[in-house]
Amino acid sequence: MTENYYLPEGMLIDKPENIDALQSLASLEKAMLQGRILESTALMCNSALSLTLDLGGIRGIIPREEALLCRDGEGIKDIAIISRVGKPVCFKILSITRDTMGNPTAVLSRRAAQVECLDSYLSGLIPGDIIPARVTHLEPFGAFVDIGCGIVSLMSIDCISVSRISHPKDRFSPGDYIRVIIKSIEGDLGRIYVSHKELLGTWEENASEFSVGQTVSGIVRSIEDYGIFVELTPNLAGLAEKRDGVEVGQYSAVYIKNIIPERMKIKLVLIDSFKGSSGIVSHGYYIPQKVKHLDFWQYSPQSCPKIIESVF
Repeated sequence: MTENYYLPEGMLIDKPENIDALQSLASLEKAMLQGRILESTALMCNSALSLTLDLGGIRGIIPREEALLCRDGEGIKDIAIISRVGKPVCFKILSITRDTMGNPTAVLSRRAAQVECLDSYLSGLIPGDIIPARVTHLEPFGAFVDIGCGIVSLMSIDCISVSRISHPKDRFSPGDYIRVIIKSIEGDLGRIYVSHKELLGTWEENASEFSVGQTVSGIVRSIEDYGIFVELTPNLAGLAEKRDGVEVGQYSAVYIKNIIPERMKIKLVLIDSFKGSSGIVSHGYYIPQKVKHLDFWQYSPQSCPKIIESVF
């Protein structure tokens, strides 16, 4: 079994090997014998809280007790099953039975796929490892992300980006596929917490995209007594003088007055603020896709006495 099978739910469904496995009863039986993890969309949840899936014209059933891996002392919450309807679901095939008419039904287990993901993949991760993830839902305090086969991890709001946001919805939407870095693994239960800001570039990397004299787009993120913080990129904000009529969340046009690496500051002049589309260009991730681990990340420039860093 390769690591590719332990992706966040939704990343396996369109892969050729998954599509091939759902082509026929024979291919499903082969996948069952091989212990393969597959994916399909949950079409329905019945009153007994069993999920129904279409496996290439063959019905698949995930019984309630096989819908989710729970930690010791925790029970399966109904909403955790109901909320899977209409979404990709990973599973292993436990058995294939036939009714009195000879029609096959595959009995599936999402829980078994999650157990294998935990034992063969997630348990081997260490702080600093960079992995794919999928945003599942958002709360004011952070984003919950699928880090493999529907197993969820928390990313607190302060770990999303260096530029401060009022709510994770300012940065993500449910269903977004992102990259995250393992921040910590805590307790006997091995709860995994992740971060995101370390992948969005250092102060110098972000500041290098701009120069003095430019007028660029930004988003008003904070209004303080001493000025207005305008986000230029998710990991870079500048400070403009305070003025009336500006609201948090508005887009803006700002003139770059000065860039000061040793103070980690960008001085701005606010030209205009407005609601609507900003035209901001996202520079994406600064950590190459081939890099799978970081031991250390320093956001602040070497010339700046204030140190902002992450040590894994």
